[in-house]
Amino acid sequence: MPALPPRVLFGAAYYHEYQPHDRLETDLDLMVDARFTVIRVGESVWSTWEPENGRFDLDWLQPVLDGAHRRGIAVVLGTPTYAVPPWLSRQYPEIAAEHATGRRIGWGARQEVDFTHPAFRFHAERVSRAVLARYAGHPAVIGFQVDNEPGLRLPHNHGLFQRFVDHLRHRYGTVEALNREWGLVYWSHRLSTWADLWTPDGNAQPQYDVAWRAFQARQTTEFVAWQAGIAREYARDDQFVTTCLSYGHPAFEDDELTDALDVTAGNPYYDLQDGLALPDRTPDTHEQGWKTRGVWALHQYADRIFSSRQEPFLVTETGAQAISGTHDNRPGYDGQWRQAAWALVARGARMVEYWHWHTLHFGAETHWGGVLPHSGRPGRVYAEIARLGAEFDTAGGLVAGIEPDSDIALAYSMPTRWLMEKYPPLATPDGNPDPASYQRIFDPFYRGVFDAGRQARILHARQLHAFTPEAAALRHPVLIAAGLYLADDETLDWLAAYAHAGGHLVLGPRTGYADHEARARPEPAPPRLVDAAGVRYDEFSNLSTPLPLRAPAGSPLHLPADATATHWVEGLSTVDAEVLAEYVHPHFGRWPAVTTRPHGSGRVTYVGTVPGRALARSLAAWLAPTPVSGWTDLPATATAATGTSPDGRRVHVVHNWSAEPTEVPVPHELTDVLSGDAVRTLHLGAWDVRVLTGP
Repeated sequence: MPALPPRVLFGAAYYHEYQPHDRLETDLDLMVDARFTVIRVGESVWSTWEPENGRFDLDWLQPVLDGAHRRGIAVVLGTPTYAVPPWLSRQYPEIAAEHATGRRIGWGARQEVDFTHPAFRFHAERVSRAVLARYAGHPAVIGFQVDNEPGLRLPHNHGLFQRFVDHLRHRYGTVEALNREWGLVYWSHRLSTWADLWTPDGNAQPQYDVAWRAFQARQTTEFVAWQAGIAREYARDDQFVTTCLSYGHPAFEDDELTDALDVTAGNPYYDLQDGLALPDRTPDTHEQGWKTRGVWALHQYADRIFSSRQEPFLVTETGAQAISGTHDNRPGYDGQWRQAAWALVARGARMVEYWHWHTLHFGAETHWGGVLPHSGRPGRVYAEIARLGAEFDTAGGLVAGIEPDSDIALAYSMPTRWLMEKYPPLATPDGNPDPASYQRIFDPFYRGVFDAGRQARILHARQLHAFTPEAAALRHPVLIAAGLYLADDETLDWLAAYAHAGGHLVLGPRTGYADHEARARPEPAPPRLVDAAGVRYDEFSNLSTPLPLRAPAGSPLHLPADATATHWVEGLSTVDAEVLAEYVHPHFGRWPAVTTRPHGSGRVTYVGTVPGRALARSLAAWLAPTPVSGWTDLPATATAATGTSPDGRRVHVVHNWSAEPTEVPVPHELTDVLSGDAVRTLHLGAWDVRVLTGP
């Protein structure tokens, strides 16, 4: 990874070409006053770079880069391949992506193309090389963003499907092997030749869907790696290559895609105003999407970006004023931009860039607010963001690249998420299949960690194998594996070995039930883990309403009166496990809800339901009784995020997510990073945040 400047990079996406009149010098001077150190340019305007096929206009960006460089503002230069010009769509209609086989996506938005098509690749490479050759050597440019938020669509184009068939042929060898591995005897789906493979439009075979979604993700990975390779031909040793990720997109696997990059960059968007209030009253039925709601969800998004490469990351876009459509205008309360930015930095952000500098006067995102309003005059948002820039200046390298602490790790599975989108185990409140089922299982466990005042680390299932079980047990003494429906034998055996080596393994609903092909395993559940967990089950049930829980006499798990089980029950039978919680119900009460059992030097706890908030919080507090942060007994409106600076110093970022001031006792004497004062008690104002350091 090329060295980044020794402070948090701070700035915005800047599109001078979108301004209705020339105000470049004014904009750049305002950025300097706000202590901006970086802007992102160029990624959205292919038709400006190349107005006609083969005719390039490259000079227009020169004044922007020169002006930024004179003021000490660095630049991330984007390649414009995600928004194709109309002439390309008109001259090469065959590059249009297809929603379903033979049904093209109409041009007029963005990312409407089959980016694997040779005609698109030719033109994408040509414009990228033209831009890079012209500007890669400019002294203001510190890095490159290739494409933008890839993986938005799942194209069904003929050429893509034929490559999928070829991929299956190389992987399985013969149609007989595919018939056997996918169970295609079912519903008379046996193939006699590769030409028999049906297109994915009407597929109802889970094994097919697992392979198809993984293939789609690999196309995105390959596309980004291809562009990154082109950029590196022009990049200096001190310039990085990345792309920005929107983690809700369906066609990428972030831990594999980022292997070809120097650093992860993500675009967290979140509700402000009461969406960042504690206590959090967001209903459990609220579906998190590209825009999240809740302080816990903001932290989870940051932890997801960190998880891609298990290292500090860049924020290439986040909300300035109102975000989303014309109907959803909720700019933050005073202090909330500081809060959100410091929360991201506390969880590992090395750069915070707003999307975008000025609010657009035209286009689909006319009311997606920038740092400046439509008038272009600095106002309340600019003033707060300028204050934040001054704080990052003062904090310097201390907070640039924090390694966040974790009390509890959680295993994450993109393949399981894909499968559950089409074959969900959970139902919506109206009884329909819930395509958000994977998040409905995973999120309550994560939220429980957050609500208990503990800190989380998200590990992709693939990343578990980067550790020996013994090393993982030392580094991550508690690991939750909930909803990990797709799991190969090696992963399940690794989980058992992790517990045996001293880790506390927490298993949750659906984990290990199917193998890597989504075939239900022909053995008692939890497969390959029955001996370690000391429980087994044969049946399971959906829940229409939450079930109350109680703790049997002597249970070490403290259950508050409002502890519930939600969505799902697995009919656990204990072999030799201790029961920690039971259902209060005439039928489901025959089965335990939560059990635990020693295994080797460690322990396996089984949670046979999706925990309600109170159960999830109590469970996390029991799993990690002493938080790594050292902060205990925080007010209900406060959080403390801690980590280690690159120079080894400890950093504490303490928030008050409320309009009401609060007081927080400090666990030991710390120093306020921004004022230099020694602190024993924190007095936090409305929507306030303090940054502290100490031994």
